[in-house]
Amino acid sequence: MTTAFPTAQDIAAMQAFRRDLHRRPELSGEEALTAAAVSAMLAPTRPDRVIEGLGGHGLAAIYEGAAPGPTVLLRAELDALPIEEVGTPDWRSETRGKGHLCGHDGHMAILGAVAAALGRARPARGRAILLFQPAEETGAGAKAVIEDPRFEEIRPDLALSLHNFPGLPLGAVALAPGPMACASRGMRLRLSGRTAHASQPETGVSPGPALARLIPGLTALGAGGDPADPGFSLVTVTHARMGEPAFGVAPGAAEIWATLRTQRDAAMDALVKAAEALARQAAEDAGLALSITWHDVFLHCENAPEAVDILSRALAAENVPVSPAGLPMRASEDFGRFGAVAPAAMFLLGAGEDAPALHNPDYDFPDALIPTGARVFLRCLHERLS
Repeated sequence: MTTAFPTAQDIAAMQAFRRDLHRRPELSGEEALTAAAVSAMLAPTRPDRVIEGLGGHGLAAIYEGAAPGPTVLLRAELDALPIEEVGTPDWRSETRGKGHLCGHDGHMAILGAVAAALGRARPARGRAILLFQPAEETGAGAKAVIEDPRFEEIRPDLALSLHNFPGLPLGAVALAPGPMACASRGMRLRLSGRTAHASQPETGVSPGPALARLIPGLTALGAGGDPADPGFSLVTVTHARMGEPAFGVAPGAAEIWATLRTQRDAAMDALVKAAEALARQAAEDAGLALSITWHDVFLHCENAPEAVDILSRALAAENVPVSPAGLPMRASEDFGRFGAVAPAAMFLLGAGEDAPALHNPDYDFPDALIPTGARVFLRCLHERLS
């Protein structure tokens, strides 16, 4: 495989493509039009095969080498966020309440630039797989893709990805072996008692005391700190609701949502048990019925040393500054599930020290990162598939 890099024309096309995606964001599980746009963008690169509807709206473009060899998977995400964009670029979201505020539009553009290069120079051996994964934001997408029976057709020997990251200097990289992103999951508690007239609250069973106990109690189970500490844990209460907005009714029901976060999966198991025990005790003491459900389950993301080595050599060849600073990140990434399939690694690509944070309503992926991300990935493909 001769390393072919994206041309200036390719980069300009992918900048325009990203901005078009930015205008038309779709949420997790709803990415049909985004997937169609990606498929149309890939068509001129003549992939040998495209698998569509993978794990939902996902698609995988396959570029075959001339000889047998390993399969290398590069992954980007299709989905946007349920957040109203307040930034003012000409390409701002045209869909109320939805925005590409995590930079997944940029990740798709980076793989689009890789595809343009592969369209001109196929791998010498093996296969390059460009995976556009659905539903990363809910933690459901990677699991659904891997559980799709057709995933066996693209099962990789190596999986790589990146995520843009505000707070790092523009174009700089954070990369290290070991934990890359924390495990997390959402806990939803429903407390059920009995309503009463507001003048006779003693005739009902109010969830108020339990709610008042659980908000600080859950938070105390995980006080945060440095995610590099193996004992790191954090519990964040994200939503609470009690009763109805009426002055004449004492409440009979309440709901609490909390996000649990740990560095590794094993510690998450212990935190889950502690949170469930606390909730059950609070409900029992107050005479309430309790329902517990779990949502948005992310396993921790682990960077395999051999995958990190491949990325490190590519980054060095591109003269990209690399450090382990800020790792593992507190946020979660469902790319971690690919680590159970093959050696895998993700790197953080700096979006600028003064850029708005991910999920801020004014965040916009920097187009300057498209060539950097594409060239790094292409160097990784050259090392493994030439």
